[in-house]
Amino acid sequence: MTAALLNYQARMRRVLDHIDRHLDADLDLDALSGVAAFSKFHFHRQFMATFAVSVHRYVQLARMKRASHQLAYMDALDVTDIAMDAGYDAPDAFARAFRQRFGQSPSSFRKAPDWESWLAAFGPLDIARSKLMRTFTANDVTIREVPTTRVAIMEHRGSPATLGATIQRFIAWRKARGLHPSISPTFNVWRSERNPASPADYSTDLCVGTDQPIDANSEEIKAGEIPGGRCAVLRVVGYTDNLEPAALYLYRDWLPASGEEARDFPIYCQRLSFFPDVPEHETVAELFLPLK
Repeated sequence: MTAALLNYQARMRRVLDHIDRHLDADLDLDALSGVAAFSKFHFHRQFMATFAVSVHRYVQLARMKRASHQLAYMDALDVTDIAMDAGYDAPDAFARAFRQRFGQSPSSFRKAPDWESWLAAFGPLDIARSKLMRTFTANDVTIREVPTTRVAIMEHRGSPATLGATIQRFIAWRKARGLHPSISPTFNVWRSERNPASPADYSTDLCVGTDQPIDANSEEIKAGEIPGGRCAVLRVVGYTDNLEPAALYLYRDWLPASGEEARDFPIYCQRLSFFPDVPEHETVAELFLPLK
């Protein structure tokens, strides 16, 4: 890849980062073309050619994604405040736009989100961000000795379209027990591909580190552990919804060239910061590939 192309992509990535950092600001073409240092007369077409979505729609989707996360996971936030944060002058206008995008009103989504429609609505945003996915090198991977961690586990088995509902139940359970992410580490253990041939085969464990006793309960929480030992660790910064490219790099490129062998435990990640607590380009996750 030429230096000129890398520079071009870096300038475009800078625009995406700026949008995420300034979702509450006036993100017009003049401002964003200036961030990229491109002519405002061509920037719209350059953005569309790179990301397959217009600047205006990308900004709308980014704001709506934050709003939907706030509705689903941050009960203390008022719908009116969420509407204002999303760039709407009145809750009614926000409600109309939200219903058009997701087929639910904001209050209905807060009570019982239709996660399948939600996933479909953000397809263009995910595709746009995948256009400039970060590439990894062996220098990004470290080998670390990690301790055994006792965890509480909520299993998700079945279509990834319903994962959002499992995450909601998991967050509610850990909140009730004071297991805040700042003091109790959060892990995802992947037991299937991100997109298996049959969605019903999707399988992942949501885990929180804790020494609290785990009794039989209606929330389907069980006790377990993430075993200690040597791990290849790859740190990912920004847009950590889709960590499959990083996992594929570890399996396809790093592992064969390293001379190491994988241990008999699934690849997993620890989530170190969360959206919308931080902008999406500042979210951080570490992938752990257990080694013999």
